[in-house]
Amino acid sequence: MKALYKFSLALLSLTLFVCSCKQESHIVESALKPHVESGKLPGAISVLIDDKANKIDVACVGWANIEEKRPIAMDQLFMQCSQTKGFCGVTIAMLVEEGKISLDDPVSKYLPEFKEMKVRTKDKNGKEILVPAKNQITIRMVMNHTAGFPFEIPSKIKKGWAGLSIQDTAKEAASEPIGFEPGTQAKYSNTGIDIGAAVIEVVTKKPWDVFLKERVLDPLGMKDTTFNPTDEQLKNSISMYKIHKDKAPEFTLFNNWMPLPHNGPTVFPSAGAGLWTTANDQVKFYRMLMNLGVGDNGVRILKEETVKNLLATSTRPAKLGKYSLGLWATNDAWFGHGGAWSTTCKINWEKKQLQLWVVQLLGSKNGTWHKDYKKAVDDFFSGKADKAGDEYVGRTK
Repeated sequence: MKALYKFSLALLSLTLFVCSCKQESHIVESALKPHVESGKLPGAISVLIDDKANKIDVACVGWANIEEKRPIAMDQLFMQCSQTKGFCGVTIAMLVEEGKISLDDPVSKYLPEFKEMKVRTKDKNGKEILVPAKNQITIRMVMNHTAGFPFEIPSKIKKGWAGLSIQDTAKEAASEPIGFEPGTQAKYSNTGIDIGAAVIEVVTKKPWDVFLKERVLDPLGMKDTTFNPTDEQLKNSISMYKIHKDKAPEFTLFNNWMPLPHNGPTVFPSAGAGLWTTANDQVKFYRMLMNLGVGDNGVRILKEETVKNLLATSTRPAKLGKYSLGLWATNDAWFGHGGAWSTTCKINWEKKQLQLWVVQLLGSKNGTWHKDYKKAVDDFFSGKADKAGDEYVGRTK
């Protein structure tokens, strides 16, 4: 009864800002329940929205913590990992829109330490050497993973995503050689996104997390999204589990990319990965993007053309894949991102569709539920749903 009450409150909360949808579906709940009952899936939240068809499917199935028998719910905190990149992309787009930066500005215009970079390469004998970079690293490059930076700098490999400030991250990145000539290849990099946030801090003269809160989180009513959760929030958060093929899910207290403690003075914001949120808050953010810059509360965050041309359209050179500003973008109105613990959200601004998946799982590829979940999604959207962007789910490199 308690679980049903919590689910009902979550559904009511969501329905209030989902265009008063009348047609509620339970396709996903039916598809996932057998996998929870068999002990293979700890718990999951799925939100499917089709505004044009005026229908919604919200499923909160299973447990936030199996051992405590604590039901999973829309208002529980979870680590969204690389989905943080899209939040940085929105703040970059804001400054472009306001004429305060250009995507083709050299990063060194704001962070002089990036003026002269070295590229790690090999000579004709195969010996590793360093050569001066010919191209200047631009804001566009750091935000779409074409600048040549590694996934993480050495200090963050040791300390985790939250182990260093954004400005210190940028300084260390500038002191290290890059992996290729800027703008000529693509390599997925948390570091590049953090450098984008460091530029924002210089331009706005505010910490990036403060700018994000003032300009995005607070206006959208995302009251539970934070880099430094309270003890109470963490106590009721969705626990992490490792999924095995041949045994039950294994409770995991933390991952080395996000070590303990999860709050306090030693925890720093990271634009590449590190933002905690709830399913309720996630829907608010992604519906704003789906609605081309306007939140469900009527607040405009970005101009329509900004979302279409900077966030939903790839900014990479041809033949380097599709990626915009902290978001994958297929150039057919689909865009979004995934996270290392297998969370994901994708939206289509033309079709007015949204697919949100919230779990906290390691080894999710071993799960038994994928086929049934994808079929349920296809059934909800009355056809084959978009599968683009799945390569950013579960990535830690």
